[in-house]
Amino acid sequence: MEKAETETSSDRYKLLLSCPSGLLPSQVSVVFDGVYDRIPHPDINLENSVSEIWDQRVHKNPSLYNGTKFRYGKHIWHDGGGSNQEPHVCLHLGLTDYRNFVGTNLNHLWESFLVASEDDAIRCQHTSSPLGNGAIVETSDKKILVLQRSNNVGEFPGHFVFPGGHPEPQEVGLVSHHHEDLTDSKVINDKISQEMFDSIVREVVEETGVPSASLHEQVFIGISRRVLNVRPAAFFFMKCSLSSKEVQKLYATAQDSFESTQLFTVPMIDLENTASKMPGCHEGGLALYKLMVEAVKNV
Repeated sequence: MEKAETETSSDRYKLLLSCPSGLLPSQVSVVFDGVYDRIPHPDINLENSVSEIWDQRVHKNPSLYNGTKFRYGKHIWHDGGGSNQEPHVCLHLGLTDYRNFVGTNLNHLWESFLVASEDDAIRCQHTSSPLGNGAIVETSDKKILVLQRSNNVGEFPGHFVFPGGHPEPQEVGLVSHHHEDLTDSKVINDKISQEMFDSIVREVVEETGVPSASLHEQVFIGISRRVLNVRPAAFFFMKCSLSSKEVQKLYATAQDSFESTQLFTVPMIDLENTASKMPGCHEGGLALYKLMVEAVKNV
């Protein structure tokens, strides 16, 4: 059974939403609104540190780019109410950017941005919290794709991760809340909900080299938030029609192979061995996958 929040957590992640039966695109909607943007912190010195840290980073690396991302605000879960209606989740998203992410979530004072509250949306209201994504990809011979991150990436160099990245506002023509295409909110909400699914396929293709035509049965399985700097990520499960050996051959052609040093195809029984070497949000993604596998067994 899906839960709006789950007790399955550790000192490294918290599952904000678990959907073990998997949700199709028709079961995932989005409300995009400026009310879900980050709220500046009332401590002016803490808030000023956002710009200070970003300026320091740009000074060291002038090529740093301040890209726009979707900000995770909260979600509303509908279980169908015991009727014939399908379960459904509505994601409430705002806008944020890499500058605010570096200055809040990656700030060495990140815990100071948190509010003492049991409500996750309130607790993280002053953090950038860009919504990342990750994919549990199962090959035709029942192996799971795991990447080892390059030593040149900004976060968790050398760690194991599932393929993923971020849904992109630019892909649906968004640069701000005042964009001309926002006149029809339903149209833009529908485009963003589709981008949730399009983006994860795009990330898998770019990072592993497998063609999009080989990826099918994509379902949304939940949201994990890592404890360290409270970074959220949406996770998906999908099947790949290629074998693990075929995937390994294609990895050399991956567009974004510079982000990783190696691709592993791991039997599920061995996935636990990589968990401690994953960022907390991806370890949470593994927990979501395990809940999905258990749900299938119990059907």
